[in-house]
Amino acid sequence: MELKDLKKIHDNLYEIPRQGEMRVPGRIYANAGLLKDILSDKSPEQVMNVATLPGILKYSLAMPDMHWGYGFPIGGVAATDMETGVISPGGVGYDINCGCRLVRTSLSYGDIKNRIHDMVTSLFQNIPCGVGSHGAIPKLTRTEEEMVMVHGSAWAVKNGFGTQDDLDHTEESGCMSGANPDKVSDRARERGLNQLGTLGSGNHFIEIQVVEQIFDDTVAQAFGLFENGITFMIHSGSRGFGYQICDDYLKIMSHTASKYHFNLPDRQLACAPLSSPEGKDYMAAMACAANFAWANRQIMMHLSIGTLQKALGIGPREIGARLVYDVCHNIAKFEEHQINGGKQKVCVHRKGATRAFPPGHPLVPKDYRHVGQPVLIPGDMGRASYVSVGTETAMQQTFGSSCHGAGRLLSRHGAIKAARGRAIYRELEDQGIIVMSRGKKTLSEEMPEAYKDIHNVVQVMHDAGIAMKVARMRPIGVIKG
Repeated sequence: MELKDLKKIHDNLYEIPRQGEMRVPGRIYANAGLLKDILSDKSPEQVMNVATLPGILKYSLAMPDMHWGYGFPIGGVAATDMETGVISPGGVGYDINCGCRLVRTSLSYGDIKNRIHDMVTSLFQNIPCGVGSHGAIPKLTRTEEEMVMVHGSAWAVKNGFGTQDDLDHTEESGCMSGANPDKVSDRARERGLNQLGTLGSGNHFIEIQVVEQIFDDTVAQAFGLFENGITFMIHSGSRGFGYQICDDYLKIMSHTASKYHFNLPDRQLACAPLSSPEGKDYMAAMACAANFAWANRQIMMHLSIGTLQKALGIGPREIGARLVYDVCHNIAKFEEHQINGGKQKVCVHRKGATRAFPPGHPLVPKDYRHVGQPVLIPGDMGRASYVSVGTETAMQQTFGSSCHGAGRLLSRHGAIKAARGRAIYRELEDQGIIVMSRGKKTLSEEMPEAYKDIHNVVQVMHDAGIAMKVARMRPIGVIKG
């Protein structure tokens, strides 16, 4: 696809006109600089493909961090009608409820600037990470496993890993309704449920940060953020458990196209009607994985707070740790949105996209409702992460959705090739960032140059009025798998 094939709506929004089998137009949020990279891969074609899905409403959307993915582009958003629409596992992704959790503390940079290495080392020693790592809690019985699948973060809190306040500041209170463990395969249970309380590998991380700049004092104050304050961010998901659930249902739905007379341009868009047995079964299994992911992040947060307290030799009151918010990045959810002038219940696919609800929305935590929902946007190891806040414009234009990160610029293979002969950990240390990882390969795959410029990505969302900037945090310590 070329620039001439797009219709410019404004400086941060371009449209792919409806054509061929597309049921709706495609829309890409990007500026001229980002668009050059976006057009270099086939992700815009995936936006067009998504627009052919039965029951899709208004637009096939892509955020400025978009890049090539399985079926849907990563950064893709689509809403489908409850009666005539479909659910597509490719519109959720393999790492179901991969998400981000931000914790603020009462500490300032001056309090810990000489202890960063100790903090990172302690986290690396106490939070299991890496491919196949096993959990930090004892092996669960089958009944306990099913309780995690059904109750999510609430199970973790009930078992001593956090408080009610954590649930109040988690999307969906850390529990998606409709979960049914009977719809989860034994293979998925075997692969993932012993990984509860683990970080995983790849782009998953725990990052210690310092708040570098506040853009909106009122909203930052509501979120408990202040300049030079210390925060930490957890980015992880449902591990092998969610991966296997996605894989299981992609295989099932690969046979449903002919059954339901779908003409799909890409087999990776395998889908089933929301009202069908296959569609209902996937939603029930997906909810199990989403709840596992919330419990996983909840446990890691609790363990991380205790680890940092011990490393610094301080107590709970001194550290003052509190969850700002937890958001999903890979999920499909039933929500109410304005469609053709009226409110309608729809199924919103967000794959590499973050919910961004506005002030006054009933699903925003009560203490944030006057300002809006926190939108957490992690960057790469060497550059910033952001907190933004949702807006009414997002509800009108993007089904209440924003970007979820910087977005890859290089493939993992390309990043490894570009990192050959370099010591990435040393380069980061020279920038004042302590990084610990299970292997050099991960650091090469995840080096900063492998990602788009986070500042540019976030600015597009801000300038488009979708998610307004609140605070920027720079990394000072990172652990990765």
